[in-house]
Amino acid sequence: MNIVFVCHGNICRSPIAEYVFKDLARKDGSDALYSISSAGVSSEEEGNDIYPPAKQVLRRHAVPFSQHHAHRITDKEFHDADIVIALDSSNLRALRRRFGDDGRIHMLLGRDVADPWYTDDFDTAFSDIESGCISLLMDTKASFPDILS
Repeated sequence: MNIVFVCHGNICRSPIAEYVFKDLARKDGSDALYSISSAGVSSEEEGNDIYPPAKQVLRRHAVPFSQHHAHRITDKEFHDADIVIALDSSNLRALRRRFGDDGRIHMLLGRDVADPWYTDDFDTAFSDIESGCISLLMDTKASFPDILS
């Protein structure tokens, strides 16, 4: 299953979600079932690494991450995805404006994950993202009953 997490610039929330989901799937042994990535709806952070406070919150929670290069979601990424997860309603609207609404675009929590770029509250963003990723992992694993049994 190919999942793409999307926020505004791809330097805070979406990479946090990417690495949290990868870590959760690795810990429960289902990581081979997924291709997980992240992107932004904007290209303004193109090429930038994860924002330093976002790296700090990942480290505090012992979530491994690697070098990151922020980018705007491409047509190919979108069309190859099984699920596209928007981190807030603004991202959701931008994705639907650009790609239409074919049922693959969803909100992580059914509500906005506040952008810590503006709130400076990376702990709350991490907590919200982790909670959403746990639910998403459980929901998507239900799609693989034959593989997991």
